[in-house]
Amino acid sequence: MNEKLRLLITGFGPFPGAPHNPTQPLVTRLAQLRRPALDDVAISRHIFPVTYAAVDRQLPELLAKVKPDALLMFGLAARTPYLRIESRARNAVTMLWPDAANTRSNKRGIAGHADAMNFGPHTARLLRAARLTGIDARPSRDAGAYLCNYLSWRAIESVKAGGPRLAAFIHIPLLARSGAVRRKGVSRITLEELVDAGEAMLMEMVGLARKARNTQTLR
Repeated sequence: MNEKLRLLITGFGPFPGAPHNPTQPLVTRLAQLRRPALDDVAISRHIFPVTYAAVDRQLPELLAKVKPDALLMFGLAARTPYLRIESRARNAVTMLWPDAANTRSNKRGIAGHADAMNFGPHTARLLRAARLTGIDARPSRDAGAYLCNYLSWRAIESVKAGGPRLAAFIHIPLLARSGAVRRKGVSRITLEELVDAGEAMLMEMVGLARKARNTQTLR
């Protein structure tokens, strides 16, 4: 019997300015998915504390324990009203805002003078999968300079070092609550809409990871 494909889904906990991080319920819902196409897939989930130290400590531990074929990460972009599919991680860390442990970076970069690193062409497939659910999803080349970008950088490093075959980072907006609407009367994305898009992207990642595994097996 073939070994199950392993998928790790991550989100972030609360942080100053976001006491209720919507990545948490999203990750929970996605990890609970039951579909025939997922019968041979083991889905693990994890919520990172919003600190640099937690990412540096917990990501390697997770990768060693779960050994995921694919890593699908979510973070909150509170000022963006649509879904953002990040295509790369920048070698940048903000010195302006401390993390949730009140730790402030003392340098502007993550790894010396290294250039930005790309997730890969599969981000275009994830974008298409999300859009087919009807959600407003757009490509992004700037994951910011806070924990989302930092985790993205570390994840791409792990892929390059022979860890997961694929990694992707998705920025989600603040979600609708009790019929709340955004400025100018534009409705916020709901959790149900986000779960639908998340499922579509998850299924795409599973298919791509399965193909990558089979290609490697045939070599």
